[in-house]
This record gives sequence, structure tokens and C-alpha cells, in this order.
Amino acid sequence: MIMNLSSRLQLFNEPETLKMAKLGRELRSQGVDVIDLSLGEPDFDTPQHIKDAAKKAIDDNWSHYPPVAGYPDLREAVCVKLKRDNNLDYKPENIVVSTGAKQSLANAVWAVVSPGDEVVIPTPFWVTYSEIVKLGEGVPVLVRTKIENGYKITPEELEASLTPKTTLFMYSSPCNPSGSVYTKEELEGLVKVLVNYPNVYILSDEIYEYINFIGKHESIAQFDEVKDRVIIINGLSKGYAMTGYRLGYIAAPAHVAKGCEKLQGQITSGTNAVTQRAAIVALLGDMKPTYEMNVEFGKRREKMLSLLAAIPDVECASPDGAFYVFPVVKKYFGKTDGTNQINDADDLCMYLLNNAHVSTVTGRAFGEPDCIRISFANSMEKIEEALKRISAALAKLH
Repeated sequence: MIMNLSSRLQLFNEPETLKMAKLGRELRSQGVDVIDLSLGEPDFDTPQHIKDAAKKAIDDNWSHYPPVAGYPDLREAVCVKLKRDNNLDYKPENIVVSTGAKQSLANAVWAVVSPGDEVVIPTPFWVTYSEIVKLGEGVPVLVRTKIENGYKITPEELEASLTPKTTLFMYSSPCNPSGSVYTKEELEGLVKVLVNYPNVYILSDEIYEYINFIGKHESIAQFDEVKDRVIIINGLSKGYAMTGYRLGYIAAPAHVAKGCEKLQGQITSGTNAVTQRAAIVALLGDMKPTYEMNVEFGKRREKMLSLLAAIPDVECASPDGAFYVFPVVKKYFGKTDGTNQINDADDLCMYLLNNAHVSTVTGRAFGEPDCIRISFANSMEKIEEALKRISAALAKLH
């Protein structure tokens, strides 16, 4: 007899990104040559100076329980980074370091959202946003954005979505999965709406800050009218190729930071001590490897866009940041190769995995069911081969 599990597990779904990566690994274990364009993970190694700092931390016996919110000098390093790169003034008391930006997101949402509270999320959004809200017994309010607006919420759309029950507005820039990047003027337009809703927190996910193809990153925290309720989410995974190190952080009003620290103290306590010491060097050290990665991602973006443009019935906006394209593929719905029927984006992703041996992610998971997400965080050679396979597989659908 299998005993029942908690009803809490029924509140949310397994991340489609991890599901597709797992299915790809299973095929690969059977000897199939699968190209993974599903996960958002830089294919670069962690820069040497950061690895050296981690090794030194081990030799220096940084092996004891760290403070829940992070070592004071790491939190100070985050403040230095925020001033240097974003001209934002924060103190260590505003910073909480966590085991990855995903934990930072969960901490922040659960610290400000009570059961029944509404959370406004523009689509497309990272798959975990809505599920974290559900797990916190909040109500995700998904606002469909338009490809002609670059998949960015407009002030009018934001205004229409806010109600007396709204507690939080959350978005990302650069955006996973669309690659959209908000300009200062666009953020200013949102601020003009949000100033009229003083009880609404603003969560700005800036994890892809350094992967930006159009210039300067802009944070909504620069606007004094709303800064006292902005929660910035950031981390080291994307910009420093440190996904496995697991370190994210928030910059937030002190009372929110204290709430996040309280939650974290009962769940994981402090983030890995060695990672924290390496993070100080990452944040304050040589940024050249980060900038070089961004240049390479830009080249891959151009290649990906040119190859997608050659495939019939695929519409794709050019991403301004992050390392994904998010093409509209709905013209393939209803088609078949004689064996496989494509009814939706889920079917198309499974078809590409099993027939082209390329893993992608359904847009349904991101709130846009007409799309699929394709990562270009892979080598140029793999990207070219993957798109060749995708093109051939799609050509068999009629």
C-alpha cells in the first residue's frame, strides 16, 4: 500500500525545464545523441580566479556554519556591486544571500504574500514564478503581453490588472524566456502606475543582468518613488557561469530582508561557506570573463535568429538579453508526420525530442502556449546542428 502524500504537492507542477532536461538525459543514456537546448545554463566554465578563491576557502578552513543571511563581507560586496553597476545605495542589512536565486525568489514571495493575495505576473514568465506563488497560497494573475510590444507589459495593462487584493508585481529583465529588456523609459511608465498603489511590492528579477545585447541594464529600484518596496533578485549563476555553486541574493527594504532571513533560518540556514567566499571574489574581481561570455552569447543569438528565419511558419522576436529565443510555432499545431499528431506546443517539444533529438521547452510552462523556448547557451556547433535537425523534423509535418 502506498500512503498518501501531502495535498500541498498538488498545488504546483514540476518545472518543465527540468522535466525536458531529464527526458533528454534518459534518451542520452540509451545512446541517443541528444542536443540540449532546454536548460538555461552557460556552457562556459567558472572563471579561474573564482575557482582559485573557492580552493583557497577550503584550505583556509571556511567549513563552519555561516550566518543565515550571509557573511557580512559578502553582503557588503553585494552593496559595492549594486553601487558600481547600478548606482543603487544599499546597506548589508538590506541583503540576504541564499542557495540560488530560486530560493531568493521563494523567500521574497513567501515573506510578502499571504493566502488569497494576488500576484501580478506578465507573460511570458519563468516557470517557477507562478508555482512559488501557488505554494505560498497566493493567486497568480497572469497578464498576457504581446509580441509586438516585445513581450513587455504596458502601463495600461499593468493598471488594468491591479486590484485591492494585489500584494506583489513580479517580472524579470532581461526576461526568461522572451529575452525582453525594459528600458528606463518603459520602467518609468510602470512606476507612474505603481506610485498609486502604495501597498503593492515590486519584485524585479535581474539574474540575467550581464547578458544584455542592447546596452545598459536598468533597474526599477533607481526610482525613489518606489524603491522602498522594490525587491531585487540576482545571483551568480548566469553572469559568472556558477550555476552549480548555488548562490543568489536579494536587495530589499530591511523589514523584507528580515522576513526572508527568518524564513531561510527554518529551511536551509546559511548558504555554502566556500561558495560565499568565492562569491566575494566574483563580485569584486575581474569582470572580463563575464563580458567575454556576453559577446559570445551575442554571436550565438545572431546565428540562432538567422537559422530560425530560414524555417517556414516560425515567428520570432529578437531577444535583447538572456540566452533564449521564444518563437511562435502555432502554425504547426494540427499537423502530423503520419505517425505523430501535433496538437500544441507540448506535443511539438516531444516530437522534436524524439525525432530530431533536440530538447526544447513548451511555451505553455511560461504562460504563452503558442511558443517554445530554445536556449542558445550551447556551442555554435551544437546550435547549428540542432537547428538543422529541427528544420528537417518540421519539414515532415503536413
